[in-house]
Order: sequence, then C-alpha cells, then structure tokens
Amino acid sequence: MTVETLYKGKFLELKRDGRWEYVSRVNARGAAHIVAVTADNELLLVEQFRVPVNARTIELPAGIIGDESAHRGESIEDSARRELLEETGYQSASARILHSGPTAPGLTAEMLYFVEVSALSKAHDGGGVDGENITVHRVPLTGLRDWLQRQTQAGRMVDQRIYAALGLLRI
Repeated sequence: MTVETLYKGKFLELKRDGRWEYVSRVNARGAAHIVAVTADNELLLVEQFRVPVNARTIELPAGIIGDESAHRGESIEDSARRELLEETGYQSASARILHSGPTAPGLTAEMLYFVEVSALSKAHDGGGVDGENITVHRVPLTGLRDWLQRQTQAGRMVDQRIYAALGLLRI
C-alpha cells in the first residue's frame, strides 16, 4: 500500500496506509523523556498546561529530538541534556539511554527514549522556552508516589511515563 498524507502541519502529519490512520512528527526523530535524580535523591519533574487534555500535567522533563533546524544532527543524549537545561535549569555531565520504543504504536510513529542524566548542577531556574511556562518540581523519591497522588487529587494529570521511569530505575 502507498502511504497517503491526509494533512501536514508545521509539527504533525496525519497519514493513511490502507485503512490505518496515524500521526507522524515532521522533522523529528522521536522524543527524549529525561530521568533526572538530584544528589539529594529528588526526581526533577515539570508541570505545564497541555492543550490536548485541557489540564495542567505533571511530567518528566522532555523534548522532541531534531524538530528544530539548529538541532537536527544532535544526538539523543545531547538533546536530552539541552531540554533538561531549558525546562528545569539543571545541567547534566552525562546521559545514557535507559530504554527506547514506540510512544503509542496504535496512534503515532513517534519513538520514545527514556534518558537517564547524572551529575546534575543547577544553572538557572528553568521554565522552558517560547512561553512554555513550565513549573519545576524537585520531589523526594521517598514519598514520590504520595506526592503524585496529591497532584491528581488537586486536579492535575500525571503522565504515566513517570511510573515507567521509576520501574526502569527500580524505584
């Protein structure tokens, strides 16, 4: 079958292959979801409003890999380190891919990379770029699940990838 592009926007394409419709990112190689634990055993999380779910969400710091021309040749690890700095204000001396796989294979061709960063140091307050309006949370690993539950009770949505990351770290 021939893949047909039904719609192409600045960031996403809607495609059809036979009866199957799915979404692809334009000019991107996937998304890096960053697992950053501080020297004080705190997990760095971000909070921001997400239009598709019309809610504030709690997430791992993350970013699309290669979607901007200035970063097209960037490695997954370097992309994760750059996004960590932009969103949280923390620099990382090293990064390694913990796991990779499809984000939601029934919906999108996007690949997800869990990237663990280490040797963190705070460079600035974070907050993202271009009006992202990100709030940074440093959450102690002990009590993290309770903290996430309180966020849900307060009306925020918690991205399930946080729990997947904890499993990868065996926490």
